[in-house]
Amino acid sequence: MRSSSAACGSAPLKESDIYPLFARKPKRVDLVVRAARDRKLGGGGTMFEAVSAWSVLGGQIVEVAPKGIGDKGRMAKVLLKAGTVTVKRPARGCSKTDPQTLTLTVVEAAEIDAPEGAAPLLWRLAATLPAQNLEQAMDAVRLYRLRWRIEQLFRTLKKDGLDLEATQIEEASSIMKLAALGTVASCRIMQLADARDGSKRPATDAIAPEQIEVAAAISDSLEGRTERQKNPWQKGSLAWLAWIAARLGGWNCYYKKPGPKTMADGWKRLRAMLEGAAIAIGRLQLV
Repeated sequence: MRSSSAACGSAPLKESDIYPLFARKPKRVDLVVRAARDRKLGGGGTMFEAVSAWSVLGGQIVEVAPKGIGDKGRMAKVLLKAGTVTVKRPARGCSKTDPQTLTLTVVEAAEIDAPEGAAPLLWRLAATLPAQNLEQAMDAVRLYRLRWRIEQLFRTLKKDGLDLEATQIEEASSIMKLAALGTVASCRIMQLADARDGSKRPATDAIAPEQIEVAAAISDSLEGRTERQKNPWQKGSLAWLAWIAARLGGWNCYYKKPGPKTMADGWKRLRAMLEGAAIAIGRLQLV
């Protein structure tokens, strides 16, 4: 969840580091939010000052996502700290019904030995979950990292994939149904995009076993003369199926890897071809 507007006395932020978000959360909901501001504490001092005085619980390796074209991302070694703080309600912008203080968990993941020229990773996570030991701190980091997957899912659901925003449906209930179906389809597209560099998962995660041979015939028809234009993955694997979808989506086997939009276009064509083959085979069996 993000906010791009000023709230509770804060400047415009990309993250959801907003006091009312924590103060008004439902009881059965927990939050893990990237802390974007150094909040004042009820007993004096600030949140980041308190964290700097805590002891290191341990370390872990986390994957840093690419930040743009040409950036391959990296695996970062981080040291983890965790504890609780009691933050004060900001002086301006909040409702008087919001509590004057909130007790939050803070988990810090600070990178060590960052590559030359790379800004060291530093995540300070404000959470409503406990983090009393290394395992719980690592779980908070794991949950925060899922944010990138969620963003990829919505990216696939929108213009970079299914372009759900282009729908002309206006009725709320119909939009909800369309969004539910689109979310399932987006998950499938992400599965294929994840498998493009190789995957041990079977193609039957995405298609029925009886469709493997039809997909194999489609794969053969898409291969070119050069080695780079041949499907390099084992028949029946998800990576093999991802190659087929990418080719049907317009990927030429060269240059950059196929992204969600290419996979979405290819998956639409592949599904139609598989369904058409099923109808044709059914008719042949009836003759």
